[in-house]
This record gives sequence, C-alpha cells and structure tokens, in this order.
Amino acid sequence: MGKVTSRDSTTIAFDKTGSGAAIVLVCGGSVDHTSTAPLAVLLSEHFTVYNLHRRGRGESGDTQPYAVEREIEDIEAVIDVAGGAVYLYGSSSGAVLALEAARALPTKVSRLAMWEPPYILDPARRPPADTARVYHELVLAGRRGDAAEYFMAKVVGMPSEFVAHAKSQPWWLKQEALAHTLEYDATVMGDYSLPAERMASVQTPTVVMDGGASFPFMHETAAALEKVLPKGHRRTLEGQTHDANAAILASVLREFFA
Repeated sequence: MGKVTSRDSTTIAFDKTGSGAAIVLVCGGSVDHTSTAPLAVLLSEHFTVYNLHRRGRGESGDTQPYAVEREIEDIEAVIDVAGGAVYLYGSSSGAVLALEAARALPTKVSRLAMWEPPYILDPARRPPADTARVYHELVLAGRRGDAAEYFMAKVVGMPSEFVAHAKSQPWWLKQEALAHTLEYDATVMGDYSLPAERMASVQTPTVVMDGGASFPFMHETAAALEKVLPKGHRRTLEGQTHDANAAILASVLREFFA
C-alpha cells in the first residue's frame, strides 16, 4: 500500500502492484477498492496498477465537506505519484468520476475506460432529485442500514424481495459501513442526466463498455456516450451483467491500453 497527500491535506491510499505503464482504478458506489482488486491482480501482469482507495473508504481519509473536485484532486495526486500521466479506469459511478477527471486533467489521463456509467436518459427513471440529501440525513441520524436500503430500492431499483434478502446476508454490514459514501456518489451523478455539452469537450481516447445482459438503460447510455465523446467508442461485452467478470474486463482493457 502507498499513500499520498491530496491538495486539501487528506491522506489518500492506494494499492500498487505490477510493472509497466501505469493504470489507476476507480471503484463505483456502495463498494470500495476490494471490488476492483481482482481486476488489479489480472492487469498487474502487464501494467503498474494503482488501485485507489477513494476518500472515506479503505485506508484513505475523509475531510469534509465533500466535493467532486476533491476526488478529482485525489486522482491527480495518485497520477503524480505514478509519473504524471496514466491510463484511467472507472466502474459505474466511479466511471463518471473518472470521466470528470479526464475532462479536468487532459494532459494527465492519456486513455480512459468506463464500465457502465449509470447516466439515465429517461427522466422518469432517474432517482429522486434529493437523493444525496436523503443519504446525508439518514447517515447523520445513525440510520446507515436505511441509507443502504434506499440505495438498493430507490436508486438501483431492486425488488423488495432482493433487498430483504440482502439485509440478511453477512456482506450487508459492509454496505452499512460504506453508507456515508453513498452521498458522495450521488453528488458525482448529479441528477443522473448525461451532460452531453460538457462531455463533448473531452478529447481523451475513451472506451465505453456495457454488459450484454445488464440493465437495458446501460445500453442506451453507452450508445449515447459513444456519440457525444469525440474520441469515444463502445464495446458491449456479451453475457455480462453490471457485476462483470474481471477476467473478461481485463482482456478488453489490456487490448485498449496496449
């Protein structure tokens, strides 16, 4: 594990493995660096991989107030440790954060890979506009379990039976432990609409990946991003759900980052 100090003096941790060109991995919402650890292991056979502990997770600090700009500064701090220019990968809402980082740091992100960024084109299907505030208030009231349940039911849209089953599983405790970061990813996503005008300025070569067996809206989003990103192209990984197989992802990323 390595650590670096971000611009606002927050300590940011990362796991460094492998050798070769540098890749920084950014996890999504409701998870931490352990979700990208299997991918890091596979990519480290060909690259130097920096698996980021996003602020508020793992061994990283969590200076308040939260802002997306602070997380971009965290990514930049790790990029600078890695030599000043990297390939960048983000998953789910972490893909949206990675895209914002590529926009803000055009000379430091040489290629960008995104796994299922969850923009939602249909306004009727987007989460409630006050989602970030709801998370904040629930966690502040000590209702971490309710925040995690709200994420699964109201944001992801999982059926009530699935949520009830999830709450009985051993891994639910980790969901509660990460509940304070749900507000952060909701802030990254904004109103969940695709900011086409802002993204049109991103000149970084980008691959937008979606799973053939994933949520239907992910296909619409990937197609839309391919159109709006000047150097974007889409790869659909057949048979994959939102929880993609790390070996299949690693194969595509090795090809794209080669």
